[in-house]
Amino acid sequence: MYEKILVVASKKDKAGMNIISHLTQIGHNNICLVEEDMVYTENLDLDILNSADFVIFASKHVSESGKKTLSVHAPGNWRSADFGGVRGKVCKTSALFMKQIFERLNNNAKEFNLNNYKVALEVTHHGPLIDKPCLFIEIGSSENEWSDRKAGFVIAKTIVETIENLEENPYNEVAIAIGGPHYCPNFNSIQLKSNVAISHIIPQYAFPLTEDMVEEAIKKTDEGVDMILLSWKGLGNAERRDEVMKILDKFNIQKRKTGEISKV
Repeated sequence: MYEKILVVASKKDKAGMNIISHLTQIGHNNICLVEEDMVYTENLDLDILNSADFVIFASKHVSESGKKTLSVHAPGNWRSADFGGVRGKVCKTSALFMKQIFERLNNNAKEFNLNNYKVALEVTHHGPLIDKPCLFIEIGSSENEWSDRKAGFVIAKTIVETIENLEENPYNEVAIAIGGPHYCPNFNSIQLKSNVAISHIIPQYAFPLTEDMVEEAIKKTDEGVDMILLSWKGLGNAERRDEVMKILDKFNIQKRKTGEISKV
């Protein structure tokens, strides 16, 4: 599926270096360290990144709540580009990779009793903007968690196991997702408990939704998109939902609400 998968971290990022230290102990050496914050494309060696088939950014997660989190998301910007990247542009990503790494992260967090951490998908946000399929996997949300050795080990184990076992799955339906909040609980459960694999997520706070945003999400998904998945209540009031559906009706792709997806 992807032959050369590169893990990138910043030397200034405590969580990233925590993860990298465990990766090297496990024996994964396809690693690139950068001097500065890696959400800014100009800080990256694009020649090294371009030699890879897929890039995993290992990073800290910051939130005002300070909650303990292990999270996965695709990079990109639907609106402003305050933290790297380009306004209105997102990176390529893989719905199958996103699904498989998220499943393993959940399983490993349970196995190693990281019960006080919330394992979550995040919506597509922040930079960098690169021309390679990629994703972020993060430890949050404060200095204590960034340096948590068990959390670093769990993420490193998740990365290595996903790379070693990554496979095409013809039974997965590939989706982009629209609506809901930043940590998108409805999409989390679908990514874990259904045959749907989600790539880019456009949250309600990025609305008003535009045709360009939907096109960008579809175009930057490595697999063919089978479905547009909707957090129906997370689209806003009836008027806002009507606006969203008028835009989505321009795309010849099935639209399904999260409540319509079968879960096991």
